[in-house]
Amino acid sequence: MAIGQSRSIPDLFGDLVLQATTLIRTEARLARTEMSENISRAGVGIGCLIAGAVLLIPALVILLQAAVNALITTDLTPAQAAGIVGGIALVIGLILAFVGMRQLRPATLMPSKTINQLQHDAAIAREQARNDNDIQRAA
Repeated sequence: MAIGQSRSIPDLFGDLVLQATTLIRTEARLARTEMSENISRAGVGIGCLIAGAVLLIPALVILLQAAVNALITTDLTPAQAAGIVGGIALVIGLILAFVGMRQLRPATLMPSKTINQLQHDAAIAREQARNDNDIQRAA
């Protein structure tokens, strides 16, 4: 279209609807892809967490028993040694569980790239609408 030619409002509106529809479809596709990637990543993380826990439990039991036996040799009773080692293991376990739960919170699974892109696209569309409106007024 040559500069200086003005388009009719129905033509502009038709283009707006077409571009908005295309944008919505593209953004929906992007959101589905990003959510799929995030869910896959969470699934791998959960699988690794479970496998690691299954393999670490027997090793941890043996190491904790060794720590209890070592404390018994320092003139502590078996109950005192077990209480100390168990308390330390409990605190460390709670810290690790808290960190793991934070990694799986819903905010990390949100399609943040898509949301940012939608906000950017909306800002551009508003700016374009203002420019088109200014051109129509000037004509």
